[in-house]
Formats: sequence, C-alpha cells, structure tokens
Amino acid sequence: MMKKSLMMSLVLIAALVFVSCKSQESSYKKAYEKAKAQEMARTATADQVDTAPVAVTPVVTTPAVEPNTANDRQERLTVMNGGTLKAFNVVCGSFQNVNNANNLRNTLVAKGYSAQVAQNPETGMYRVVASSFDNRASAISSRDQLRSTYPDAWILYRTY
Repeated sequence: MMKKSLMMSLVLIAALVFVSCKSQESSYKKAYEKAKAQEMARTATADQVDTAPVAVTPVVTTPAVEPNTANDRQERLTVMNGGTLKAFNVVCGSFQNVNNANNLRNTLVAKGYSAQVAQNPETGMYRVVASSFDNRASAISSRDQLRSTYPDAWILYRTY
C-alpha cells in the first residue's frame, strides 16, 4: 500500500509540474500586442522626423596620369576586320602573320573584349588591339587589367 500511495504522490507532483509550466495563450497575446504597439510608436516617430534633402557634393579625383602621349608608341594603323579604332589602343600582341593575329583576336573576343586586328602599313606588322579609348586614362586602366593575362600589353597612340 505504501508503494501505491508513493506512486500516486509522484504522479500527482508530476501533473502539477506540467500544469504549472504550461504557457498561457493570453501571455503570448499580451507580449505580441505590446511589441506591435512599440513598433507603431517607432513608425509614428520616424514619420515625424524632418526629412529635408541633404546636399551632397561629389568628390572629383583626377588620375595621376600624364596627359601627353610622349611615352606611348605612335603608329598609323589600318583596321583589318572592320570596326573603328579610337586614339588610345591597348595592344596585346604583334604578329607578322595575320592568322596568328586573328587567333589572338578570337581568344580576346571569347573573353568579352571588342578586339580588332589592325595593320601598320609601314612595317607590315599586325597589331591585336584588345580595347580602344578616346582618353589615355581609360587605356591605362584597361592595359593594367590585361597585364594579368598579357604581361606585355602596351598602349599605342593612333596617328591618322
């Protein structure tokens, strides 16, 4: 009998523990409503803040690049495969054989460059131009990027 009453006492205690730990739905509802009220108060406060536009002055930096073309090779070029060349051209390869030049051009085009083959009529050399620009700073930037793959890339200033 003692075992039975001990067992009943344990069951009763366990039941009380479970019942007392059970969360009430109303407790969750109160917490939710409180959080919602705080969010609404923050939104109302944010709407009342003066949102006058702020004047932003852009920072203009000029690249430390010499403006002249004294350090660039200058040549007259004739475009072999259509397209046009601008004043500053990034050359990735020079060939005596036009087929070799076209092979490098095709490789560059496959990589996303608008590469062209141009010939120097005085020397007969075929230049593979990876990119062409109106200004020297853009050409220098492109040349520097290409040098990771084509370490001998150089800038050619096109004379007319």
